[in-house]
Amino acid sequence: MMIDCKGILIEERQAVVSVYDHGFLYGMGLFETFRTYGGEAYLLDWHLERLLAGCEALGIRYRPDRRRLEERFAALLAANGLSDAYFRLTVTAGVEALGLPPGDYEAPWDLIYVKPLPPYDPAVFPTPKALQLLSLRRNTPEGPIRLKSLHYMNNILARHELNGYPWAAGAEGLFLDGAGDLCEGMVSNLFFVEKDRLFTPSVDTGLLPGITRRKVLELAAELGLEAAEGRYGWERLAGADEVFLTNSIQEIVPVATLLDRKGAALQVGTGETGTLTRRLQQLYRAETTRMFTGRGNRVNE
Repeated sequence: MMIDCKGILIEERQAVVSVYDHGFLYGMGLFETFRTYGGEAYLLDWHLERLLAGCEALGIRYRPDRRRLEERFAALLAANGLSDAYFRLTVTAGVEALGLPPGDYEAPWDLIYVKPLPPYDPAVFPTPKALQLLSLRRNTPEGPIRLKSLHYMNNILARHELNGYPWAAGAEGLFLDGAGDLCEGMVSNLFFVEKDRLFTPSVDTGLLPGITRRKVLELAAELGLEAAEGRYGWERLAGADEVFLTNSIQEIVPVATLLDRKGAALQVGTGETGTLTRRLQQLYRAETTRMFTGRGNRVNE
């Protein structure tokens, strides 16, 4: 079930988009994905800040109303009998004539999708997974910085490539940028640890500046960890003590194995969650658990 900009709950089969919507015609639109804990959207202000910046860059006259959005989230949770959920807020440019628009998009449209999450246990952390090096390179952003836009062909083609590696079931795909430097995962940002120092590819590789990536850099500062953003090669990753991935739904996911394009596997560290990765997971979980236990299970009370 989803909810439109008028606050109307719509079943999936009833949802429609105009064939003249420039989100459909030209991919002019943006989205944010996030999850709730205890019914509250985590880091919502950061998500809306990124969404607003993207809309301004694309000339989409959309101003998110935080209070109204939270009312819509609550309505979706209640209508679906959920305590918490995965949410996707999509903003399209709206209906315009065929051709390139002469000015800004004055009548955008938004939709909020919801789907269930696996049961949440604050004591259970994500298990380590594999990371598969891809041949397909990360495309250059359409503008100065990558937006979380509806242009997703690069990611979908990467998913097709990953499906062609029989040894990579359950793995995340890893993009290099056009220069051959580490960039990001198909749906995640990348971090690695060397001698108690944290590293992550820089934004100029064309990665999406993820919200959880931003949070991890903040948590690292709280721990007094030195963190660097830069350009690094596959060989640097192969020599790392720890590797982990981040996104808003999966949180902080350790990587146990690196896979090259021929299927050769390299164990990361001990093959288990590393010490610094675990410390960052614990800090992240401490914050989300406070939200979960403070307001949790409102729908099912």
